Amino acid sequence: MPDLSAEDQKLVTLARATRARIQAAEGAAVRDTDGRTYAAATVDLPSLRLSAVQAVVAMAVASGSRGVDACVLLGDAPDAGQDLTEPDAAVLADFAGAAGVVVHLGDARGAIGATVTRP
Repeated sequence: MPDLSAEDQKLVTLARATRARIQAAEGAAVRDTDGRTYAAATVDLPSLRLSAVQAVVAMAVASGSRGVDACVLLGDAPDAGQDLTEPDAAVLADFAGAAGVVVHLGDARGAIGATVTRP
């Protein structure tokens, strides 16, 4: 696992706890450009489907955030920790607020498999 700052480790803890609480496929957490943190899990309803990244960005936007500096995405899929889906990458790019969002990707236990920087 790569060395994470205390702030990024907090995001791992939030994403892991949020995913586990409702036994969702994914959990995500972000730190916005003001240092506030948000966490969300996959939403899978018959009338609404959001990835954890989409849900957590929606929470940040609804709270008045203007951008995101860092994101953690944890999942239980076999390829968890490998890369973001195109829709998740697009959401982060749309809402970045700053050049380069650091994204830590990992499995359901919180073991980070990859860290990427998204424009």
